[in-house]
Amino acid sequence: MKVSIIGVTGYSGIELVRLLLQHPKTEIVSIHSHSQNGKEIAEYLPHLKQLLDLPLEPINPDEIMKRAELVFFATPSGISKEIATAFVKADFPIIDLSGDFRLKADGQYEKWYKNSSAPFDFLQHAHYGLADFYSKPDSKLIANPGCYATGTLLSLAPLVEEGLIETDSIIVDAKSGLSGAGKNLSESSHFVNCNENMTLYKMNSHQHIPEIMQQLQKWDKTIPAIQFSTSLIPVTRGIFITTYARSKEKLTQKQIWDTYSQFYREKPFVRVQDQHVYPNLRQIVGSNYCDIGVAYNEVTNIITVVTVLDNLVKGAAGQAVHNLNHLAGWPETTGLNLVPIYP
Repeated sequence: MKVSIIGVTGYSGIELVRLLLQHPKTEIVSIHSHSQNGKEIAEYLPHLKQLLDLPLEPINPDEIMKRAELVFFATPSGISKEIATAFVKADFPIIDLSGDFRLKADGQYEKWYKNSSAPFDFLQHAHYGLADFYSKPDSKLIANPGCYATGTLLSLAPLVEEGLIETDSIIVDAKSGLSGAGKNLSESSHFVNCNENMTLYKMNSHQHIPEIMQQLQKWDKTIPAIQFSTSLIPVTRGIFITTYARSKEKLTQKQIWDTYSQFYREKPFVRVQDQHVYPNLRQIVGSNYCDIGVAYNEVTNIITVVTVLDNLVKGAAGQAVHNLNHLAGWPETTGLNLVPIYP
């Protein structure tokens, strides 16, 4: 399949290039950027020299649709909703990595993203591409989930779908490396502020909260809300999520572990750790895996789920390629058998 990438110079766009270049069924035919038009990609990103010999082009939907069969949007939120209109009206396949098409309810995008939303009918038409769960998209407009949302939903899915927890007891403590904040500098992302430091940000206001709730309530309408916090940690890649919830009844450690092992038995990119083993960031960096460890406190009845994923792969570009595989009807692991980078 011939593909184009809009927003190729951001971290997710750069990661898309890495994954698509080694994908056996894709060819990148054009790359597009607002800020670096006219340059060869290797001038801007020297690590791509002799790997991708394409110029950075302006964004012209008609020209893109003539040359490509699908377009990836790796743009910041607020951009794809404007540019994608021509593609949506032409029923041209889109995989959007921003948050512009994830939220269905009227007014939610405005509340959480502080911006005007895409047309309401576009939002209803979009498919929320949680790729481990939905293998047959019902639309050519794929809204790729957010990185925190992906990890949180994979953490909670077995508990929610099996009805094991008190629905008002969910607490999520999520931490991300600096690449999750994007390329634009802020005070919190300066080296002197992030090195050897940890900073909590967007308390109770992170834009991934509504898409997490949207999906959780699709699984169980009785979930009223979650407590969700996010922090920056001094690593380049990786998300580390610790999730807590109270069980409805007395369980055992083995029952919880068996639930997760059975639930993810046929999910190739979710690896449940052995009992009493909890994952670390190093074991997933550069891969499309989400690794999960679970614990149960028989005194407090609290279930703890420890989840790690690479925010640029599983949380962005890798899931986008996973969705591409679903859309094209290819085996879901095509081009995604990525060995984690260690050490």
